[in-house]
Amino acid sequence: MSVLLFELSLTFYFAAAIVGIVELFKGTKKTSNFVLVFAVAGFVLHSATIVVRYTVSGHLPITSLHEASSFFAWCIVVIFFFLEYRYRIDLLGPFTMPIVFVLMLSSSILPREIKPLSPVLQSYWLGIHTFLAFLGDAAFATAFGIGIMYLIQEHHLKSKRLGGLFDRLPNLQILDEINYRLITLGFPLLTLAIITGALWAESAWGSYWRWDPKEVWSLITWFIYALVLHARLTAGWRGRKAAILSIVGFLSVIFTFFGVNLLLKGLHAFV
Repeated sequence: MSVLLFELSLTFYFAAAIVGIVELFKGTKKTSNFVLVFAVAGFVLHSATIVVRYTVSGHLPITSLHEASSFFAWCIVVIFFFLEYRYRIDLLGPFTMPIVFVLMLSSSILPREIKPLSPVLQSYWLGIHTFLAFLGDAAFATAFGIGIMYLIQEHHLKSKRLGGLFDRLPNLQILDEINYRLITLGFPLLTLAIITGALWAESAWGSYWRWDPKEVWSLITWFIYALVLHARLTAGWRGRKAAILSIVGFLSVIFTFFGVNLLLKGLHAFV
């Protein structure tokens, strides 16, 4: 059942991503509505997939790279819906749903078997620590999409191409504000994830910090976003600089998520 639900959700996310890309070039209100409808359908099926897998395994399904990629995508869709509700942003779907689809596609090609939890994972910290981390990363992923939107809109403005896509994208001030809001959401979540991870490590291994590759790269990511906020508040780094830093920060998130797990072995490696 969970396999069928997953494949159906992947299909709807694919449809949302494709229609979103079409919307960038030949967008209408109708195509925008289709993106949202496909995203909602994919999300409902995706949520059902997670519930079924939770029922079977007895724990939050985030203990393999397949599950983690899927749950990461789910959290991004949650943030996407929140922004749609809060800001009614035109063309947010084309800059968000492709990220969701790529994560789901990555998840689909990874091993899907459910394995028993190792003793160290049999802790209440599992759900707390990982949910905070994934939700924070989802906010950063959406900020990445907003940052790209900002750079495209700025390019249109500087080249005086004021029709077409320029008219349909939000203005630079709104994009900069949303980018900032997302980072101020993601940063404390990442901070709490690191703190709860340290508390979990102390209870499991007797040490708060072991310089594991995932810990190191999480700290690097934390410093990047701390720099974004510090530079904005003290040096007035807004607009283009903030957009670029949010893109760089998300690249660090992706390496922490995929690169560390696939290239570097450590205590946090998925099995």
